[in-house]
Amino acid sequence: MFSLNVAEPLLAQADPARIWTWTFVGVTFAIYLYIGWRSRVKETRGFYVAGQGVPAIANGAATAADWMSAASFISMAGLISFSGSDGSVYLMGWTGGYVLLALLLAPYLRKFGHYTVPDFIGARYYSDTARVVAAMCAIFVSLTYVAGQMKGVGVVFSRFLEVELWLGVVIGMGIVAFFAGLGGMKGITWTQVVQYFILILAFLIPSIAISSMLTQDAIPQSGFVFSDISERLNEVLMELGEQEYTKPFGKFSQLNVFCITAALMFGTAGLPHVIVRFYTVKNVRAARYSAVWAIIFIAILYTTAPALGLFARYNLIKNLHESQVTQIELQTGDAKPQSFDFPGSREAAFEAVQQAQTKNEQAANDSSIPKTSITYFLKSPDGKPLNWATQWQNTGLLKVDDLDRDGRINLKLMEIKGTDGKTVKRSELAKIDKDIIVLSTPEVAGLPPWVIALVAAGGLAAALSTAAGLLLVISSSLAHDLYIRFFDPSASETKKVMVGRVAILLGILVAGYFGVYPPGFVGEVVAFAFGLAAASFFPVIFLGIFSTRVNRAGAISGMIVGLVFTMTYIILCTADKVLPFLFDAPILTADQWLFGISPQGIGTLGMLLNFVVTWLVSLGTAPPPKEVVELVEGIRLPGQAGSAIGH
Repeated sequence: MFSLNVAEPLLAQADPARIWTWTFVGVTFAIYLYIGWRSRVKETRGFYVAGQGVPAIANGAATAADWMSAASFISMAGLISFSGSDGSVYLMGWTGGYVLLALLLAPYLRKFGHYTVPDFIGARYYSDTARVVAAMCAIFVSLTYVAGQMKGVGVVFSRFLEVELWLGVVIGMGIVAFFAGLGGMKGITWTQVVQYFILILAFLIPSIAISSMLTQDAIPQSGFVFSDISERLNEVLMELGEQEYTKPFGKFSQLNVFCITAALMFGTAGLPHVIVRFYTVKNVRAARYSAVWAIIFIAILYTTAPALGLFARYNLIKNLHESQVTQIELQTGDAKPQSFDFPGSREAAFEAVQQAQTKNEQAANDSSIPKTSITYFLKSPDGKPLNWATQWQNTGLLKVDDLDRDGRINLKLMEIKGTDGKTVKRSELAKIDKDIIVLSTPEVAGLPPWVIALVAAGGLAAALSTAAGLLLVISSSLAHDLYIRFFDPSASETKKVMVGRVAILLGILVAGYFGVYPPGFVGEVVAFAFGLAAASFFPVIFLGIFSTRVNRAGAISGMIVGLVFTMTYIILCTADKVLPFLFDAPILTADQWLFGISPQGIGTLGMLLNFVVTWLVSLGTAPPPKEVVELVEGIRLPGQAGSAIGH
């Protein structure tokens, strides 16, 4: 798997977008490295909270970049594109969650003065045990989240720079390790400011272009609402045997829509890497203003995403449905590829394809049998070569299969008898990874190569910005909340920063592994992280601010119950993805889900369990000390916030 010999598709050798991509990625990466070098710090205040001197508008842009991860840039439009109306759970959950965090929690946490969630929980619940549990929760949630970012980096590199996914992940790891390790929060903050403007331009330019093409309206939001594009897509999908795009509760049940939305919303409010951003400004007033700026910056992308998702689905069908096969290429290992031209060699081509598919099925159970990649070269119904389809097939993220062997790719659902004898409905679009929808849209729409390259740079900016923030949380949890606190409290500033940098390196190694072997597509992995954050952090943070009765026994019990329940359920439902070396199928199938709740939404139930356990245990044990009660009452009164303390 870790061979550097990359077999290039024939058309990729003449791909004009690659030069632009190398240029854009090279320039942006050089900027990130320069900022990291110029922002290098020697003291923990700069390493963890950027010296608390970041202007509100800059912090708003950095917060938006930190929050709008690869899931927002790469996956969300893809999720909406294939889920239709039900994809709105991601829009409602993530947007509502940020508003909840900015208005309900962040100002009080900023006034409290402790700059990490474990810091707050340890002090509020007067317990080192609570601090350790919170630190472990922060590490677990952040590692789950950062895995999605690393996979997003690999997807971009594997397609646009023609390197294997694992190598793309390694390159991304190296870049993040440099600017996050040297500059800490200071380097991350100013890098994220640049990354926000790169990713938002990369999202808006193709959205405006494709909106103009499909709706004659240059404003995507306006074209989405006031044109007939949604009705046209509904008609096309119904002709293909699929459900209407705008029909609600088609992919998710009504209960699942509620649970996934709530898990994403309350998970956002409990994400430690977003919370810490409010400590990088001077005071509570600046924290509130930076929250407002962040909402404005976030809204630009989040009001565009549903439009882009719909446009991308319509354009994909328009280009791929009834496309004609012009050539099939079979590649086995390093052997010379076999090419079959159409229509002359059609029978021989499909006979070879059948043999290759049979061998690939055997190779799935026998590693000694080499797999054969099958690439279809296509042209659209109006005769244009679909180079983008050929190139995405070579990444393994897109597959087509001419099931009826007629030399055309039909997206209409047809009944196919599987190897187990069961009849299933599928189209000749055998596979399309949801993570490629945004990245492939400029190519599908025939936009200029520089736009394609800009989208690639934007996807990398989105993934790397969030990955950096998450790695700092992992670093602060390992180094500040655990090692320095319990093993070396008298450590010098130099040693504290060094330990933080080592922790970042450890975190990025683990994140890189899960980027190469991800437990799902980017959006799905991130949804799991939000569910875990909702089940572990939100109840104890919320009750810690607004209740004087909740004590340490309740908080510790609630966090453990919420996290363990949610994590166990996710593993049971996705055992074949998170533990592929032990299981080849989920332990709990969809028809066995608890109350029909999917693993993406189970965090809501875990959060409710956390609330109940925290409250009941607190009522059954001694109330908090008087000084803690006064502390809780004090942070809700107007007044000046303390500086970040405890470091």
